[in-house]
Amino acid sequence: MVGLFDDGSAARRPPVPDVRDRTAWDAVDGEAILAEAEAVLARPAPVLTATAWARTFRDGVRTDYEDAARELRERVTLLVLAAVLTGEVPPGPVPFLDGAIDGLVALAEATTWCWAPHDRHASARGEVLADPDDPFLDLGAAEVASLFAWADHVLGPHLDLRAPGLRRRLRREVDVRVLTPFERVRDWHWLGLDGDAHNWNPWIHSGVLTAALLLVADEERRSRLVRLVAEGLEHYVAVLPDDGGIDEGVAYWWHGACRLLECLDLLADAGDLPVLPELVRFPHRMHLGGDAYVNAGDAPARLPPAQPWHVLYRWGERLSDDEVRAHAVSRAREGGRLVWPQAGLGRALSGLLDEDWRKAEPGGTWLAREEWLPRVQVLVARETAGTPRGLTVAVKAGHNGERHNHLDVGSYWVAVDGVPVVVDVGQPTYTADSFGPDRYRAWPLRGEWHNVPEPGVTQEPGETFGARDVRVDLTAAGATLSADLAGAYPGVPRWIRSVRLVRDAPAYVLVEDDDSIRPVRLRHVLAGDVELGDGEAFVSLAGTRVLRLSWDSRHTTPELEVRPLDDPLLRASWGDHLSRLTLLVREGPARVRLEQVR
Repeated sequence: MVGLFDDGSAARRPPVPDVRDRTAWDAVDGEAILAEAEAVLARPAPVLTATAWARTFRDGVRTDYEDAARELRERVTLLVLAAVLTGEVPPGPVPFLDGAIDGLVALAEATTWCWAPHDRHASARGEVLADPDDPFLDLGAAEVASLFAWADHVLGPHLDLRAPGLRRRLRREVDVRVLTPFERVRDWHWLGLDGDAHNWNPWIHSGVLTAALLLVADEERRSRLVRLVAEGLEHYVAVLPDDGGIDEGVAYWWHGACRLLECLDLLADAGDLPVLPELVRFPHRMHLGGDAYVNAGDAPARLPPAQPWHVLYRWGERLSDDEVRAHAVSRAREGGRLVWPQAGLGRALSGLLDEDWRKAEPGGTWLAREEWLPRVQVLVARETAGTPRGLTVAVKAGHNGERHNHLDVGSYWVAVDGVPVVVDVGQPTYTADSFGPDRYRAWPLRGEWHNVPEPGVTQEPGETFGARDVRVDLTAAGATLSADLAGAYPGVPRWIRSVRLVRDAPAYVLVEDDDSIRPVRLRHVLAGDVELGDGEAFVSLAGTRVLRLSWDSRHTTPELEVRPLDDPLLRASWGDHLSRLTLLVREGPARVRLEQVR
């Protein structure tokens, strides 16, 4: 154990004033939030139904319920924020306050806050409905507990005026569904007692900690809960690699590592962990350009803008890291706003009140010439430091037992001017099969749809299937990752792949594969329109050629497949299609050169 915390009484209540502090709240520019709240009030509230929840068990569709639950949480968040920003108080008109109350009660009356695929209790009973007397503490429950705690904290005095008894109800529901199960069951799988702590650990602990600090009046119980949170977080910190890498990718950094940082803000004397400086650097180290990031595993290629960027900025300030600060400010400004209610009520409240964050101006760079994370075995290298212009290549080695794993050992990305062109498909919409034995039936997760070789067999899942003898060479002239990928394939004795960025004039990327097995298929997943020629292919974006791939046409046969996309998450990243270029190398060298078309 790393000893995060010793005395529960030292935990701090968040420094967010309630609705009565008009000096604080009247100074906040809430115009965008109020406009969103007005639009939300004009629409009917989503209804959480048993039929939608049960679809996970009946036909594998989990999004019907989870989308409605998320929409209801976001609706309540917006209306609470609007009620605080306007200071509505009865007996006058209080449309935002009334809407918030209705939403809080709707959540309080829901049978469960757990998302159906997570409810192991229902599965064990062989039932398709949740049991309110047997709650399962998962991400959904933690989200609602945090929402209730913040709504009570910031809007409580006006809730007492408009709906006496509601706050008691909120406390009861959080106690029964979250705090008591957290205390009673001390072997939740997400605690990571077996050494497998992942994003669920800080995600759920952050909700429990917020509820304990804001809703629990009994000091002895509050201190006990906080100590349990700190002990649980130690399991997560213990598995964080010292390079700060998150094998679940940047999207899950915000759910896991970022929530750890938010918990540490509340836990006294816990901000000096050696891994923290590297942990806060991970998002910008994986940045390709614009909203595009290296998206290994279950992560979208384009990071949604609704992130709590102010948390990253605050930790950049605390650790005196100019690159972290610059990245956070720039991405928030480019996303169009500094605070996103969709990221959560507590995050929105703290971001709105952070005066330093509101005044922060973009400036500086965070794009290093290359970044190498040896624990997660990811290399990112750029043609020119400080700018996304030109070529950027990313390569991963790793293994196929990573959290949210895809079969992608040895895969690589190429971005042109910060735009991904040789790509990872990313996360499709989750179903009931997404985390079960049928996970790899989903085509975006399979090796055939990653930029990896296929030497007669495809990659297999599991930690034992991984890269060996991983080597990195970093010089001013170029950056190379080479590895023996044979361990990722059953029955393959040796397979050396080398991916090299050459900073020449012009720069290019060279991918070379082993010559020990022929024929071999080399897969390339491409974003854009692809034009196939003799020994070459061109990828165009918006009608303009941007990347040329070339190979030895004498012994190589190309095959081009266009895959229409109907999944909404994939379409959000790539539009209506992706292309896969497969090079069948019959003999001789397997070598592909990629260069920008200038």
